[in-house]
Amino acid sequence: MNFLIWQKNIWMSDENINYHVPVLLETSLQGLNLKKGGIYVDATFGGGGHSKAILEREEVGQLIAFDQDKEAEQEAKKINKRSFTFWRANFRYMDKYLKMEGVKKVDGILADLGVSSYQIDTAIRGFSTRFNEKLDMRMDTNSQLSAEHIVNTYSESELHKIFGMYGEVKNARQLANTIVRTRISTPIITTEDLLSLARPYVRKGKPSKYFAQIFQALRIEVNDEMNALKDFINNSVGFLKTGGRLVVISYHSLEDRIVKNMIIKGNIEGTEEVDLYGNRNRPLKAINKKPIVADEFEIEQNKRARSAKLRIAERI
Repeated sequence: MNFLIWQKNIWMSDENINYHVPVLLETSLQGLNLKKGGIYVDATFGGGGHSKAILEREEVGQLIAFDQDKEAEQEAKKINKRSFTFWRANFRYMDKYLKMEGVKKVDGILADLGVSSYQIDTAIRGFSTRFNEKLDMRMDTNSQLSAEHIVNTYSESELHKIFGMYGEVKNARQLANTIVRTRISTPIITTEDLLSLARPYVRKGKPSKYFAQIFQALRIEVNDEMNALKDFINNSVGFLKTGGRLVVISYHSLEDRIVKNMIIKGNIEGTEEVDLYGNRNRPLKAINKKPIVADEFEIEQNKRARSAKLRIAERI
């Protein structure tokens, strides 16, 4: 089937619309360089769009998927293939579960670091600025830390750091101060409680972007996303066969920088490391020098694709 028609069919599918529309799907699969009988990892199963496409494209020997969300686990149960295994776990612990599976090396690892469409569109999860629900934002609903707990207990300096570092929020200090002063008498419980405090700091004509940055910062803190990504990237390098591919889709500069550092510099810190003979320690080589972005058609069909950046690397 022509890819353009096939991709349109994906977006028109009720199942994908209701749960998750995979971003940069075709490019991701090409980046994995799928091989018959190969072993692959979908580190962020989500709605299963990437996993299902992998299983349909090649006679994959084994596909092991991870996701900490219980709703993703329910989606995974719909896939009835012997070559498919799902673990409800954070991808930072991928190494533990691969060892349990008896897997020492894999041919490719894929990670889509974005929040799934389902999570955003499910009001009760508290990920979206569109719904007035309790501040939650937990990827793993068994986790104790929520966005509500953060805004009501973290110190002003901690909130300032989170908003500034993870969200690049303008007026982060003032917003943190406002939150701390307000919660003394009125707890901040819902998304609207938080947005009402942020509105005075919105730059003219850009409320959506400003609110999204605040929510992004809180979500990253709630789910410890930066440290989880660092663990995952470090583990991935060790499990890739020579010639194996690492394919990562990121959605903000902090994520992309970690991935880029590992590919270009050989470590997540981005420092230049050399051995005693002056040889650079770089276990990966970049397949694409610049990140791949979605085209206009995909962005029109799926707004989440607008900020997506895809990097592909090969183990050497």
